[in-house]
Amino acid sequence: MDQAQQLRNIIKMNQPAQQRPLARVITVTSGKGGVGKSNTAINLAIQFTKLGQRVIILDADFGLANIEIMFGTVPKYNLSDLIYQGKDITEIITWGPGNVGFISGGSGIAGMSNLSREYLAYIIQNLVKLDSLADIIIIDTGAGISDAVLEFLVASGEILLITTPEPTSITDSYSLVKALNRHSRFLRDMTQIRIVANRVEDPQDGRNLYTKLNTVVARYLKVPISYLGAVPQDPKLAAAVMQQSPVSLADPNARSARAYEQIARVLMYGEQESQVKKRGMAAFFSHIIANKRS
Repeated sequence: MDQAQQLRNIIKMNQPAQQRPLARVITVTSGKGGVGKSNTAINLAIQFTKLGQRVIILDADFGLANIEIMFGTVPKYNLSDLIYQGKDITEIITWGPGNVGFISGGSGIAGMSNLSREYLAYIIQNLVKLDSLADIIIIDTGAGISDAVLEFLVASGEILLITTPEPTSITDSYSLVKALNRHSRFLRDMTQIRIVANRVEDPQDGRNLYTKLNTVVARYLKVPISYLGAVPQDPKLAAAVMQQSPVSLADPNARSARAYEQIARVLMYGEQESQVKKRGMAAFFSHIIANKRS
């Protein structure tokens, strides 16, 4: 029996007679740093909570701790404490502004391939709990096309790719899609990649950005991508960052906050949402762990 099948069996053993609800997992990424990826993750989380959703962010940008800095909150524990110190999943969730929970990733995932089957079962049991604690889980990956980032992306059913009108950002976004497409475990028919255009001067700039990117992606990669929306250049967002407060809370009427609200509504109520297959966090991490052990 291969490692992937063993992990699937672990999940089944930990499912009660009545099927647990599955959280919707959305992974936020970018081809380069500094394009507003973590800001997007945080503000979408805030907007989802305003729509009545329970949201937890996993800060998987290991070593940078962007989420906790932007929230102005220092977590007591991180994912490494669950993996190696035996902490319960509820102990490593820090609650930030707007009643958004977040989990600091630490640096523990890289060593998960060395864990015993029994300890993996313990981890999966804890991760299953997240599906009952949150309706939506947002994964904030690192930037770029490192192996760690690609592992998260190939495990994702929904990817939000954040880019800006800068030529380097568009080029790096293309490079990320290209690397993802070349990955042996990428399932294009089961993955939705949506583009968010950040720091645009007007909405048409966002559409133009998407058109440029989609033209080369469709021609050379044949990977379907769709346009989700645009966030305008906004000094009020920059001011909120300096105050370590999400603009969606600091100034809900700011242009950027309204844009994040619109994007969240499209994700919640748009036509594509009905096509989303919820995988849950246990399945998400089982995919990553199994492939590290293969």
